[in-house]
Amino acid sequence: MLQLPSALNDRESWLEPFEWYEQMRADTPVRYDERRGAWDVFGYDEVKSVLDDDERYSVDPRNAAGPRGDDDGPIGGTMLTRDPPRHDELRSVVEEAFRPRQLRELEPRMRTITNELLDDALAEADGQFDLVEALSYPLPVVVIAELLGVPSDEREQFKRWSDTLARSADDTTDTEAIVEDQQDAGEEMAEYFGRQIEERRQNPRDDLLTTIATNEGAGGRLSRREALGMCTLLLTAGNITTTNLITNAVRCLDTQGAETHARLADDEAALKSAIEETLRYRSPVQAILRNVTSETNLGGETLQPGEEVVLWAGSANRDDQQFDDAGSFRPGRSPNQHLGFGYGTHYCLGAPLARLEAKVALDVLLDRLTGIEVVDTELQPVRSSFIYGVESLPVSYESAT
Repeated sequence: MLQLPSALNDRESWLEPFEWYEQMRADTPVRYDERRGAWDVFGYDEVKSVLDDDERYSVDPRNAAGPRGDDDGPIGGTMLTRDPPRHDELRSVVEEAFRPRQLRELEPRMRTITNELLDDALAEADGQFDLVEALSYPLPVVVIAELLGVPSDEREQFKRWSDTLARSADDTTDTEAIVEDQQDAGEEMAEYFGRQIEERRQNPRDDLLTTIATNEGAGGRLSRREALGMCTLLLTAGNITTTNLITNAVRCLDTQGAETHARLADDEAALKSAIEETLRYRSPVQAILRNVTSETNLGGETLQPGEEVVLWAGSANRDDQQFDDAGSFRPGRSPNQHLGFGYGTHYCLGAPLARLEAKVALDVLLDRLTGIEVVDTELQPVRSSFIYGVESLPVSYESAT
């Protein structure tokens, strides 16, 4: 399990880790943390170079030394934990469904869902509502559930599973208890998707579960474990990243004025640019894990086979050597070669889906509401060592249509 560094254990530091990142880039851009038994990498060039090197850095947990060197876990054997060429073979099973041209056909349905969710929120609101509860979470989970072909009305169960799998340990938590909860969640998801796959064998549909079911078993491209892992990965990754992208975007736009909000509501290109800047400035994925496969030098340090490397993409995206005025949110920033969705072979499969969902959600919000502001409250960070966001985000507004 990937643990948070001690410097990020408290609420305030994980809400705003960027000052610590800056210090690390200046003092120890590549450093070994004895407590966690891992290398931390903070600079843009170093992070990007590792992401682009599949020969010396592996995503496969079986290449890790010690207790991490196993294949346990609900997403074991997926494209997330396999190197090329197996990664490419696994990804090819579902890749077509996530191509931008395919996803464009879903935009009207996404807009309908977003408006319905906002209608429900405003019907119960008295000038404010929780963005995460009302929109940021339900929109992406309904979309990925419909793509998979599972009932979206079970989304509270999906959220519980997703939150459990994303949770990480810190100095104040019981690591063994978290691992046990994750194993239980994984078993529940395997049982759930096992039933769904068997049902698709009997009654094929036009959904991703049918695609996965028809590629599983003798003569197929997926083993049973890989099929179940694929379902789990798509459901969890398909909602966690986008939930926090939408939420983080509203946090970022809270620092801008009404004039900027109005401009983004009327200019699709400007809105897309603001989403890219959110991915840089408050990236939903702050850390990415790799395992060293052969002795190598990185940033003047010698890394050994089996050692764990934590790539702090959230720090790389604030590197002044790569981005002018990196500590400022500039919605029109160009160029913007951020690493918010990774880089190289393992660039996020769902990036086009997340971008589209964020665009639709923000477009509807800015079109229907004015005076959107984050309510002054004590925000609580998502307790994960790689996912960055807040558990809730109360927002107020002045008018609605």
